[in-house]
Amino acid sequence: MSDLAIRVEKLGKQYRIGATQPGYRTFREALIDGVTAPINRMRGLAHTAEDRAIWALRDVSFEVRRGEVLGIIGRNGAGKTTLLRILSRITEPTEGCAELYGRVGSLLEVGTGFHPELTGRDNIDLNGAILGMRKAEIGRKFDEIVAFAEVEKFIDTPVKHYSSGMHMRLAFAVAAHLEPDILLVDEVLAVGDAAFQRKCLGKMGEVAKEGRTVLFVSHNMTMILNLCRRGILLDNGRITASGPIDEVVERYLSSAVPATLIGRLGGHARDGSGGIRFKEFGVTDDQGNPWLHPNRPAIFRMTLETDVQGLHSSQVTVAFAVSTSFGERLIEFHTKFDKEYQSEGFVFGKTTNLICRTSEFPLKPGTYYLSLYVDCNGELCDRLKDSMRIEVREADYFGTGALPSSSTQGWLLLEQRWRRD
Repeated sequence: MSDLAIRVEKLGKQYRIGATQPGYRTFREALIDGVTAPINRMRGLAHTAEDRAIWALRDVSFEVRRGEVLGIIGRNGAGKTTLLRILSRITEPTEGCAELYGRVGSLLEVGTGFHPELTGRDNIDLNGAILGMRKAEIGRKFDEIVAFAEVEKFIDTPVKHYSSGMHMRLAFAVAAHLEPDILLVDEVLAVGDAAFQRKCLGKMGEVAKEGRTVLFVSHNMTMILNLCRRGILLDNGRITASGPIDEVVERYLSSAVPATLIGRLGGHARDGSGGIRFKEFGVTDDQGNPWLHPNRPAIFRMTLETDVQGLHSSQVTVAFAVSTSFGERLIEFHTKFDKEYQSEGFVFGKTTNLICRTSEFPLKPGTYYLSLYVDCNGELCDRLKDSMRIEVREADYFGTGALPSSSTQGWLLLEQRWRRD
């Protein structure tokens, strides 16, 4: 028997902006479409620019061997989820083909494949049946699934009453324990706590050792590096790197845009409602240089834009986070942390400039990555994950010529005084 688990050849998926995707229609919808078709065709001729095609995936080809754990990385909008949806047979490709040899279990979002009105027990049976398993096979795994998911008390409760974390735990336990030959896992592990994430990683490692195949999508580079040996990098729907996972991760991290005096953000992948958005963002030290030092002030300048009139600062929260190259969040700057900002209050104009300043930047020399966020009335309006990279240069922070080791003594620099007591 061949050791090939997945073969993808010149796979492509095209979407048309402004057009609905085909699906089941009622007789009434079909009748209305027939009457309005001539009008829509005329509109199409006049407004072709509004109905343009985009390729979520294009010319994607790769192979995965049995027992291999393949990491798939890329920025938001790169095509990662589209690829897994095609491999899960949720979405049909526009061109090319994908061949999967064996039973496929997929976990693409919290509660994938769950019926909200059914209990956890019933959903385990349902998911097993979808995977083609017999009742006796499901029964042998049932106790192990429930124990792994840590939902024993709620197993006979309809899953519509589960929290997102409970949903995710049970969904992962079902997908991993019902013995699929191929397991497709998207960024859903971000929902769980750190302990459960470690347990999931261990389980996926066990799945691979048993000869089954895992495709793992994540923005957490630590998880990717711990679990995978090979990876592919997607950018704008195409594979731009493939090979050993450490090389692919390095290629991915190096693609972040360097923070300059002020950087425009129009071309960055982002999500959110768009009610208020980042237009520009920049980082400098107190002398105007586009890099930082650990013992000097750091100044973050940003411009936000909105078409909403009368938007008060009390309705808006602006934040940005600093992370390591492996996706570990180190610091978050947030408008709710500044008492003066909270008390002053103002109305956002069409464009509004904000400055965030800290007297000393506490991170050791190295390269870090910024993610930007803005919410309005609790709704996510704009998010740019790992959108810029910043450089922290060496400085004699302690005045002794010594700096902590980059590998064993942590990330932060704190003023300290040692005296005999």
